[in-house]
Amino acid sequence: MEKGSVLENHTAGISIIAFVIAVGISLGYYQFIYVPQANQKPVLPPEVVNPPQTTHVRIVPGASSPSQTINFVPKQAQGILGVSNRVVWTNTDSVPHSVTSDDGYNDLISGPFNSIQHIGLIPPGQKFTFVFTVDGIYSYHCEPHPWMQGKVTIAKEKF
Repeated sequence: MEKGSVLENHTAGISIIAFVIAVGISLGYYQFIYVPQANQKPVLPPEVVNPPQTTHVRIVPGASSPSQTINFVPKQAQGILGVSNRVVWTNTDSVPHSVTSDDGYNDLISGPFNSIQHIGLIPPGQKFTFVFTVDGIYSYHCEPHPWMQGKVTIAKEKF
């Protein structure tokens, strides 16, 4: 056997072993360090996660009728982060409804802004509660009755 081919075989073997070790280290880092940090929920002040006041929205009787122009009262609810950023929708209609984000908003603490994913449709006489932990404007609608539309504005300070 020639000296050059033995050296090439060892180099190839060492390269493969180095590659396997690098892949193993990368997978370990990804699984045990990166993923847990990426999925970690942010630490927020207690008053943001559990605000002292609640903003209320009513789903009015007859809201499922396309001719009804008033569906959510108030149609544009306002809350203050750390004060009244918990919003409760009460269904006073005789049919089930949903509160579904127009843009698929997913809160880092509360999860998807969509009653269907939390409790399903909101039955008559029942409530859906959502805590917004980031200020912003959140447009929503009723999934079975898309003409029903509303908006929640959560501000950092008083309006």
